[in-house]
Amino acid sequence: MSVKPIPEDYPRVTPYLCCDGAAAAIDFYTDVLGATERMRMPAPGDKIGHAELAFGNSVVMLADEFPDMGFRSPKSVGGTPMTLHVYVEDVDAVFAKALQKGATELDAVKDQFYGDRTGQFEDPFGHRWNVASHVEDVPEEEMAKRAKEAMQGGE
Repeated sequence: MSVKPIPEDYPRVTPYLCCDGAAAAIDFYTDVLGATERMRMPAPGDKIGHAELAFGNSVVMLADEFPDMGFRSPKSVGGTPMTLHVYVEDVDAVFAKALQKGATELDAVKDQFYGDRTGQFEDPFGHRWNVASHVEDVPEEEMAKRAKEAMQGGE
């Protein structure tokens, strides 16, 4: 039997998050975003050396911060330049729960010209999340019209 170079049940691209408090981050992501914990490997000092969460058919890996290995969280390096986008069933409820659990609102939930209702928050661990629910299928011609209006500031 040969080993597959891309393991079963793993997407080609998988975000790997460094968290100052990975156990609490896992609790936040499972409670707020509906992730399912796939596995967790402990590390010395009550830390998590590696964990995997499933978000539907997506996987996010994460671990505690290990500065001596150059693995630092957004809080340690002054923020993050990236945002994770996740579709959820009820963006308003998820966004409210995130704020209740300690997230910071970056962009309030609102309808977007492209048919999604979105909001953005920073979780208590310094990671930015854009949460969305698809609310409208927008035909291509209408999308072009709305995009033009949005770019001119008239959404």
